[in-house]
Amino acid sequence: MTSQRRGIHLDQSELLCKKGCGFYGNTGWQGLCSKCWREENQRDKQKQIQEDLALAERLQKEEEEAYASRHQKAQSQPTITPFSKFEERKTKEKSSKVNTVTKFFTPSTKTPSKKDAFEAQSSPSPSSSTSRHSSVDSDHATREFIDFLKPLKSGREIFKQCRAFTESMVYKRDMAADELSECVQDFYQNLSDRLHTQFKGSSEHVESVMDEVEKYMMTRLYKEVFCPETTDDEKKDLAIQKRIRALHWVTIEMLCVPVDEEIAEVSDSVVKAITDVIEMDSKCVPKEKLACITLCSKHIFNAIKITKKEAASADDFLPTLIYIVLKANPPRLQSNIQYITRFSNPSRLMTGEDGYYFTNLCCAVAFIEKLDGQSLNLSAEEFELYMSGQASPQRPQSTGASSCSPGSSALGQVHERLDLLAGLGERQEQVMEKARQLESDLIDWSDDVEQKVQSVLESFPPETQNPTATTASGTTPAASSAIDSDNVENEHLPPPLQPQVFAG
Repeated sequence: MTSQRRGIHLDQSELLCKKGCGFYGNTGWQGLCSKCWREENQRDKQKQIQEDLALAERLQKEEEEAYASRHQKAQSQPTITPFSKFEERKTKEKSSKVNTVTKFFTPSTKTPSKKDAFEAQSSPSPSSSTSRHSSVDSDHATREFIDFLKPLKSGREIFKQCRAFTESMVYKRDMAADELSECVQDFYQNLSDRLHTQFKGSSEHVESVMDEVEKYMMTRLYKEVFCPETTDDEKKDLAIQKRIRALHWVTIEMLCVPVDEEIAEVSDSVVKAITDVIEMDSKCVPKEKLACITLCSKHIFNAIKITKKEAASADDFLPTLIYIVLKANPPRLQSNIQYITRFSNPSRLMTGEDGYYFTNLCCAVAFIEKLDGQSLNLSAEEFELYMSGQASPQRPQSTGASSCSPGSSALGQVHERLDLLAGLGERQEQVMEKARQLESDLIDWSDDVEQKVQSVLESFPPETQNPTATTASGTTPAASSAIDSDNVENEHLPPPLQPQVFAG
């Protein structure tokens, strides 16, 4: 009986809000959408306020009863003598003097201390925050925001409100991340309600304005609200990066990913998907980060479509997204997810393709965090061996039951070529060893020949000849012939003139 691969399956209903409102949920909001999460949070706060009020009333009542009982006991005690009254008055005067001196040296709430004054001077004031802490990106975003609002009738008022809110957020950097998120979301909600009233229900116009508002505000507040020190986002980033590095051995077959990277176009789509999910960290605006996730997802769908030659399904998409995240190991993954969750326009996460792909990314990260041997169709022992690095996955068997994607045969070919390369490497090492031996033999032979030639030359010295030796007739041979001795036409020339003695 062959065991079937379970694969990774996620029902689409699991992506939706647990309250059944029809919007996409989020793991950061305990499976709720932003709307239901805010309502639930407000309900919990109201409940907490009611409990605090009840506790305060009960404590006040107990204190009043205790005071009444003490007052009754004081009246039942005997009258204080004049001397005791004098001592009591003296004690009160002494305590009042001590309190006066204490108040004199204690900084009042109205007059700030030197430390607070220094922090107030070092912290940006509303008028100088833009000039001191603005970067090139924030200045560019401000200009774009002003240009966008110029045609609007209430553009000036919208800009004033957004600028005042961003400047006020600088002083809230010590607040908890959830409280910062609530402030931003409340501002989004109030501004959106006013815009709906102004534009009389034109949702597209309102969404375009809210997109620009988010871009302007988050560009200026990015350094303040991204991965704040009051959270453990950085710790979560390091944990997920370490987890992904430990899962480097996970293969396409284990995840049942229907992608064949042997196809050039598919491989190109995979590389683009990895690049997009990594590029998410370089963006400042939540909408731009979501756009990177959307582009990554579309490249994944394209790779699946080319491999299967048909449209991809949701069951194909999630395993492939998990595989892309494992290969990419995006920087600050948890911080980016939390940043989008806290400060993105809530309507963008509740509906649309951005919300769908972001919800799948959150599910993929949650799956990676909880990944075990059963999820990969492995035993607990094999999973622990692979995680510890003591073993690596063996080449899969070439059986029909074990192959769950067209990439199985391609992976088998890869392993065969690796074995062939290993054999070629051994043969190359043998050839190199013989070449080194031949080189050594040639050097020895050359030295031997040189020694033999030298010994022969020493045994038979060469005879020296005198270049000026005369011939047997006592005349020296002609050094060289006439310059025109080879000229055949010399025979037709007249004889040379002979010198004659002139007798006069």
